[in-house]
Amino acid sequence: MAPTLSTTQFSNPAEVTDFVVHKGNGVKGLSETGIKALPDQYIQPLEERLINKFVNETDEAIPVIDMSNPDENRVAEAVCDAAEKWGFFQVINHGVPLEVLDDVKAATHRFFNLPVEEKCKFTKENSLSTTVRFGTSFSPLAEQALEWKDYLSLFFVSEAEAEQFWPDICRNETLEYIDKSKKMVRKLLEYLGKNLNVKELDETKESLFMGSIRVNLNYYPICPNPDLTVGVGRHSDVSSLTILLQDQIGGLHVRSLASGNWVHVPPVPGSFVINIGDAMQILSNGRYKSVEHRVLANGNNNRISVPIFVNPKPESVIGPLPEVIANGEEPIYRDVLYSDYVKYFFRKAHDGKKTVDYAKI
Repeated sequence: MAPTLSTTQFSNPAEVTDFVVHKGNGVKGLSETGIKALPDQYIQPLEERLINKFVNETDEAIPVIDMSNPDENRVAEAVCDAAEKWGFFQVINHGVPLEVLDDVKAATHRFFNLPVEEKCKFTKENSLSTTVRFGTSFSPLAEQALEWKDYLSLFFVSEAEAEQFWPDICRNETLEYIDKSKKMVRKLLEYLGKNLNVKELDETKESLFMGSIRVNLNYYPICPNPDLTVGVGRHSDVSSLTILLQDQIGGLHVRSLASGNWVHVPPVPGSFVINIGDAMQILSNGRYKSVEHRVLANGNNNRISVPIFVNPKPESVIGPLPEVIANGEEPIYRDVLYSDYVKYFFRKAHDGKKTVDYAKI
């Protein structure tokens, strides 16, 4: 049974918030009531709506890198070059089996198609573990305008912990997705590290670059007025590296460092979109760039995406790597406890690249 909301309830924003946020229907439930107009609290400020209008007028494109190229130095060079100039790139022939990608996409749809009462077992109020969170928008309490997205966020502690707390309907596929992408993630981090004079990913560097992992299953339902809102507002990630699996619908836009234009990242079948996060920008003393990106809402299709956020351990201290400033480079960031950095990010609405200023000297 699709949720029903009488039209009178829509005239009261508190009822919408209650239905979407507190009752756990999410924007998926809202979309499925067949609403014809976007509720007020989803209408973005004018400047964000204006960006929606000017996104497809550029011939710039983020690099697509074939990881199966036998000349590994060429691959490493392309990765580091993209990390410096774009902060974003796509990889193909990355060694992660395509059925693993298909399986986790199918599992994402299965989770979001569960009855509301099943999904609600994983809300902040009900979840048996702080590592599992079903929610909507980004930070509803801090936002002036809400984002048109629902998500399930899974922080990986151990297989045993996941067995106990993650939803059955998508657990195995998500674990397999994490497991099968580890080798590729490690490879990318080795390339990025070597270019910063990090000779090898020993235990210390490993816990700094890839000490913790979070996976989000994201759901962007059909939106009645996509031009007035966003799927995800402008932000950069707080990760070291983000590995994004998109479906064929598209909607991700990246701000070009060269021109400032918004560039659409077209879905390439079987590819990953990789982006540098703030932690890596700080570790590299600004050489690698974490870049603003956003997701448009869509009027015709339900879209999903499954990002893996590869992060430092929460208790890691992040600052410019000793290897980077050994050559006399001036540090532009101070040392920050990673968990403090993340808390700062989640306390406010998405606001472009402002989080990284928190770590500036």
